[in-house]
Amino acid sequence: MTFAEYDQLDGLAQADLVRRGQVTAAELCAAAVARAEAVNPALNAVVRPLYAEARARAAAGLPAGPLGGVPFLLKDFGAQYAGVPHTSGSRALRGFVPEQDAALVQRWQAAGLNILGKTNTPEFALMGVTEPALFGPTRNPWNLSHTPGGSSGGAAAAVAAGIAPVAGAGDGGGSIRIPAACCGLFGLKPSRGRNPTGPEQGEKWQGAAVEHVLSRSVRDSAALLDATGGPDAGAPYFLPPPTRPYLAEVSRPPGCLRIGFSLGHPLDKPLHPECATAVREAARLLESLGHHVEEVPLPFDGQAVARAFLMLYFGETGASIAALSQHLGRPARPADVEPTTWLLGLLGRTYSAADFAAARHTWNDSARRFGRFHATYDLLLTSTLAVPPVRIGELQPRPTEQLLLKLVNTFGLGGLIRRSGLVEQLAEQSLEKTPYTQVANLTGQPAMSVPLHWTADGLPCGVQFIAPLGAEDVLLRLAGQLEQAQPWFSKRPVL
Repeated sequence: MTFAEYDQLDGLAQADLVRRGQVTAAELCAAAVARAEAVNPALNAVVRPLYAEARARAAAGLPAGPLGGVPFLLKDFGAQYAGVPHTSGSRALRGFVPEQDAALVQRWQAAGLNILGKTNTPEFALMGVTEPALFGPTRNPWNLSHTPGGSSGGAAAAVAAGIAPVAGAGDGGGSIRIPAACCGLFGLKPSRGRNPTGPEQGEKWQGAAVEHVLSRSVRDSAALLDATGGPDAGAPYFLPPPTRPYLAEVSRPPGCLRIGFSLGHPLDKPLHPECATAVREAARLLESLGHHVEEVPLPFDGQAVARAFLMLYFGETGASIAALSQHLGRPARPADVEPTTWLLGLLGRTYSAADFAAARHTWNDSARRFGRFHATYDLLLTSTLAVPPVRIGELQPRPTEQLLLKLVNTFGLGGLIRRSGLVEQLAEQSLEKTPYTQVANLTGQPAMSVPLHWTADGLPCGVQFIAPLGAEDVLLRLAGQLEQAQPWFSKRPVL
C-alpha cells in the first residue's frame, strides 16, 4: 500500500478494507510506520515508537472490532498502557511503567486498533502548547515554526501529518479541542462520564478532564465513542446511553438548530481578526444550511471561570507533585520538574479548602447559566482559540521571568507571589489566547472543534460548539452536515 492510498482513507475505510480482505493489518502498519519514519524527525510527534510490537500484533491478528487493524497512537499522559513507560512528559517519570491497562485502552484494543506508539505532551499535560523539556517541542505540520497546540499536540501533529487516521487524546481545559483547532482536525470532548476513567481513577481533575480521540473524519470519532462509551466498574457518573449509535448520527439530518454565536472574549481582550472571521463564516454557513443563528453575549462569567479553572490547575499540579514524591520514594525537588510546573505546585499549596470550595461554586453557577442558555439555544458557537496557532517558544517564560521562577522555586515563595497579584497577571496572560474551552470542562458539557477556516498564512483556525450535557448526538449530526457542506478531509499540510 502506498502512502497516497493510505492517506486518503479514514480509520473506518481502512478497517473495511481489512474486513473484505483487500488490505491486511500488516500492510496498514507498514504504511503507518513508513510515514512516521519519513515525517516524525521534523515533527517530533511520536516520542515512543512501538513499531516492532505493532508489526507483531498485525501479523498475529487483531480483534475484529469496528476499527480492526487500524494504526493508532496513545498520548503519553492519561490512558496507561501496561508494560510501556508512561512519562506524562516529565523526566522524573521516565522509569514509570504501569502494570495494567486503563479501561479506555482496553476498549480501544477491543475495537481492533493497533497501537503504533506514544505521542508527545507537555509535562503533566499542563500547557496549551507541546514543548516539554524531556522530549522537546512538537511542531505543527502546517508550519513547522508554529505549535500544534496542547496538551494533545503530539497526537494532533501525527494525525494531521498522516501517520495515523486517529489518535488518543485528553481534555482537561481544552486539550482535545485546542490541538484540533491548531492542526485542522475534528476534536470532540465528550460529556463528563461518557468514557471510562478506571480502573484506578473515579474522575480526573475533579471531573473536568475526559479522554477521547483526535481524528480527520467525524465518523471515526463517532465510531470510537460507540466502542468506548459507557461506565466501567465503580464509575462515579452515569449518563443515559445514546438513543442510537453515534456513528448513525453522523449521517442523520440535524434539523433546524437554534445556534447562538459570540465574538466576545471571556477575558475582555481582543479577538484575533482571523478567529472572528472563522466564527462569522461558520455562522453564515449554518444559516445557509437552514439553522437559526443569532449573535449573543457569552452565557458565562469569563473572569470567574478563569479563576475557578486556575484554582483547579494549581491544585491538581500540587497533587501531581505529591504523587511524584511517592513514585520517587523521597520528597520531590524543584530539579525534578520544569520550573513552571514547580511554581504551579507551590501556588496550589497556598490555597485553602475554603478557597477550593468557593471555586467549585463557579462550576455549578456556570452549569446553571448554560442550562438557561440552552432553554433558548441548542448550541453555542465561538472560536476555539482567541488567536491562530502561536510560534514555538512564544509562550515560554522570558529571561526575566525565568530568573523570577528560579528565585521563587529556590526559596519556596509561592505565597508571596500569590499575594503580590503577579499570579493573576501571569494567569490572565496564559489564558487570554485559549479562553473559550475551559468552561465546558467545568460544566461537564460536550464540545467540539470543527476545522472550517484556514488563515491567510495557511494555518488552521477551528470553531467550537458547546451542547447540553449528554448531547453528543446533536454535535455529531451537525458535524456530519458541516463536513459534507465544507469538506476538510482532503486538506493536507505539505511536508
